[in-house]
Amino acid sequence: GMPGVGKSTAGVILAKRLGMNFIDTDIHIQQQTGHTLHNLITDQGLKAFCRLEAELVSKLDLQNHIIATGGSVVYGDLAMQNLKQNGLVLWLDLPFVKLARRLGDLDARGVVMEPGQTLEQLYAFRQPFYQKYADVKINTDNLNIDTTVTQITDYLSRRELFST
Repeated sequence: GMPGVGKSTAGVILAKRLGMNFIDTDIHIQQQTGHTLHNLITDQGLKAFCRLEAELVSKLDLQNHIIATGGSVVYGDLAMQNLKQNGLVLWLDLPFVKLARRLGDLDARGVVMEPGQTLEQLYAFRQPFYQKYADVKINTDNLNIDTTVTQITDYLSRRELFST
């Protein structure tokens, strides 16, 4: 999902509840490169950053992990193939109006946006990508993080019940 929907926060709590490891791909990229996302995007450009993100995510070991990705990971087909083949892809969605209220400085967050692109344009552009790759969509509108995580664990429990 988009920046600000709660992927990292929900991911940490979900990993704790399930007794799994947690990886935030934005932090992983920063650790691997020694640079902030903002600096990587500014210095290398959007396309180079997206290639780097896709490469690093495509090489992640996903066994027994909850992964919170950056919102732009959906631009990298190899990364998304790795995530889909080795796990379940959840899309945390939030209506644009509420998302816009939540987000602060997009540059400081390291949001992958074309120059001059508005947040609303980015939101509209990414929706088809999220739809394409998601195994399930969780609408986080009117949900707090705890309720969001409970919805995810409930979904996983139902899925496990019917897959045996």
